[in-house]
Amino acid sequence: MPIKYIPYYPNTVEGQAILDNITRTQRVLRYRENDKVYDRIKRGMPYYEVEPVETIGEPSENLVIRGECISACAYLKEQGIKVDLVCIDPPFASGMDYSKTVYLRKNPKLAAKIEEAEQEMDIEELKAFEEKMYGDIWQKEDYLNWMYENLMAIRNIMSDNASIYLHLDWHIGHYVKILLDEVFGEDNFLNEVVWYYSNKMSRNSKDFARAHDNIFFYKKTDDNTFNEIKIERDEPVKQSKRVWTGQKNMRARDEEGNVIYELSYDVKANDVWDIPYVASTDKQRVDYATQKPEALLQRMINASSNKEMVVADFFGGSGVTAKVSNDLGRKFIHVDIGLNSIQTVRDRLVEAKANFQILEIKDGVSLFRNPQQTMDKLATLIPGLQKEVKGISNFWFGAITKSKEGIVPVYVPNLLNTQEKVLDIPTINTIINQELQNLEVNAKKVIVYYIDIDDQKVLEKFIKDNNATEIEVELKDLKNLLHDVVIEDILDFKTTKTKDGYETEINKFISDRLIQKIGEFNQKGNLQSVAKGKKFNPINISEEGLELIELIALDCENTEGQWHSTTEIKIDKLGYLITNGVKSKNFWDGKITSDKKPLRIKVRNISGDETIKVIE
Repeated sequence: MPIKYIPYYPNTVEGQAILDNITRTQRVLRYRENDKVYDRIKRGMPYYEVEPVETIGEPSENLVIRGECISACAYLKEQGIKVDLVCIDPPFASGMDYSKTVYLRKNPKLAAKIEEAEQEMDIEELKAFEEKMYGDIWQKEDYLNWMYENLMAIRNIMSDNASIYLHLDWHIGHYVKILLDEVFGEDNFLNEVVWYYSNKMSRNSKDFARAHDNIFFYKKTDDNTFNEIKIERDEPVKQSKRVWTGQKNMRARDEEGNVIYELSYDVKANDVWDIPYVASTDKQRVDYATQKPEALLQRMINASSNKEMVVADFFGGSGVTAKVSNDLGRKFIHVDIGLNSIQTVRDRLVEAKANFQILEIKDGVSLFRNPQQTMDKLATLIPGLQKEVKGISNFWFGAITKSKEGIVPVYVPNLLNTQEKVLDIPTINTIINQELQNLEVNAKKVIVYYIDIDDQKVLEKFIKDNNATEIEVELKDLKNLLHDVVIEDILDFKTTKTKDGYETEINKFISDRLIQKIGEFNQKGNLQSVAKGKKFNPINISEEGLELIELIALDCENTEGQWHSTTEIKIDKLGYLITNGVKSKNFWDGKITSDKKPLRIKVRNISGDETIKVIE
């Protein structure tokens, strides 16, 4: 449960309509269950416990937060933190699944032989498989309601001179433009920026190739920060010199009345930005599915903020906003729900020598690496669950069969939809007064799982007072189920004292989850190859299993609590070492050294799961 709810607007008078200026929104958002959005906004933003995870470098105001946008905004508001610029690149409602390519590293023993022979690693030799990061599949009404809540929360923590850039494309952008008008005001709309990219491959179709995205640019008030952006011309052009008379801009003339000309080497940026997409061979590339180019964020940040101002991205993804903000001398706040995003931006900022703190919002959504993976796993985690049971509607996640109760329908909240995160009276009311009555099976009991719950005693009383059926409603905490099945990787290592400090050698690393994933990949690949009459080369893991390791860090300061990386090494997909953020052409030898005695060791596998062990 949230610690408390923080109002969207300060000093709200009881009984006063908070949303008194959105009559058009109520018409525009006449979608399924949008009334719940207004109820939640009136209740306030949920403020949860926030756990400090790690501090990198010196103490600073820069934050990397794992959590949902609304929960992060509640935290920022509670802390009195205002942001001066928001650059967000939320899901596009594209109907696509986004995956991460997971590369196995080279066995250190094999890598040593390659290093001896002075050979380069061949990218074609890399073994890899894919894991789903998140699904960008929405019903339109769910997406717009979700986006409206997020925009309301974001606006609430923006300073008076702040601006927002919201990046979308043709899928849903025209609908969200209307939401932006309502949240920020039509008069505060500044530009619809067209990001044109000529280097992105387009699908073959019977229409024109799509080569742009849309970025909506709004200010919060009339006092917004804006710096004119100049773009260097390919070649200088001759133009008449302009002078300001105090009333208007006019051509400059000499004493004889002739127009004065001069060479112009740059031009004021307009609202069409020709910036290349991040190609697969680009040095910026961090192997993140939705990565955006640094030049795109540089344009926004330079235009709408000054040094030391706070720039926030609440759907941070690959971390380009945080990285560019740091490069340009701004403070940054990076927020994302996915662990892969947090790890990607962390490593990126370590390389950039940034100072920042990593926080995790304990809102119950960050169960596995991301909500999508949790949803994919749930069907196998609930004992005896069967999907698509006859007589059970799609409202239910499935059903289990018990000897005494018979068929027991099971409800599970969709973790990809923030509207279902909190089990409250409206949801329970839907269950007991609609879904129970619509069941086409003779059920004696249903199970309702929840991630978060409004007030369990109040809900149980509501069920008792309003359930007109004989069907028992059992409430269960989904977090307890998931906690029991999360298995840590097995790590075998040895730390020894040397003349220069300490050396920790990894002897063995076992990840049952990754081994199972690789087994599934090999089985599928073999079946496809047999069907096509081709030879399949399976992924094989050595006995030591060191190919499954991406990062190793040592903490020489603490045995518990917030992590402090005294020293760390990361192995990139080619097998090269990145030591404390510094890239090299050296291969990993299976060891990590430290000047001081290490107290804890952290190992991150190639999928992003982390294991921390205390060193005895």
